[in-house]
Amino acid sequence: MLKKYQREITALSPQDSFLVMDRNRDTFDYPIHFHPELELNFILDGKGMQRTVGFSIEEIDDFELVLVGPNLNHGWKMHNCSHVVHEVTIQFHNDLFSDNLIRRSIMKPFREMLEKSIHGILFDKEEAQKISQRLLNVSKLEGITYFLEMFSILYDLSITPNQRLLSSSRISRDDFDNSDKIKLFYNFVQENYANKITLDQVANLLNMSKVSFNRFIKKSTERTFVEYLNDVRISHASRMLAEEETLGISEIAYQCGFHNMANFNRVFKRIKGCTPSQYRKEFYRLTRIQ
Repeated sequence: MLKKYQREITALSPQDSFLVMDRNRDTFDYPIHFHPELELNFILDGKGMQRTVGFSIEEIDDFELVLVGPNLNHGWKMHNCSHVVHEVTIQFHNDLFSDNLIRRSIMKPFREMLEKSIHGILFDKEEAQKISQRLLNVSKLEGITYFLEMFSILYDLSITPNQRLLSSSRISRDDFDNSDKIKLFYNFVQENYANKITLDQVANLLNMSKVSFNRFIKKSTERTFVEYLNDVRISHASRMLAEEETLGISEIAYQCGFHNMANFNRVFKRIKGCTPSQYRKEFYRLTRIQ
């Protein structure tokens, strides 16, 4: 049986604004866990380590900067990394910033970043490099200077390009809020991903030509229609592989809209970097009682 993820009781007190841990480590042996606090994780020289956030399991590069939202399971381990790495972990309460503050128009990017953090956000490597020295220096600051610098770092991250959600594939919140067509498309795919969906179907649903629809979806999701549909299907398949222990892989593939196992394996490996069976085995190994 799979155990429940371990709830970590953080050292962040109700009176604290931020808790910063800056350390060199040669091992990451804490099991996959969760906590209601948000966590910003920066890892330097960690190439070959393995990150688990939600249902995403990936080998990381030498620069790693991830924001983990409240109660999202996560963990890092050495995996193929055999040297000492530098880690900065910053935790803060999910109610640190009042709703009255983050609802201000100037705070829109910040607010949206916090909302997206429930899926885990991987920041672009170049952006992580730009901000790395500030993250390495923040533990040396005190008082209001420390608070303002932490707030500034988080805001600057919220406006960086090329943020990637780790545990699901979703349309941007702006597009979803501002387009009835996107809402219609999103809801249709979520309700019908297990069935055959054709380009003609969705183009007709939105009353668009196939050419116009392809341009529209590419602009809204930064993916082609087929790429987006496969992302949605693989996202659901990943969850089922991790949670539905009694279901066979072929049954999961079928329930997620793949009727050809070779295609399912090929698409899954391209998106996740491993086969479905490897993904399930690794996820079980990470969460099984030792």
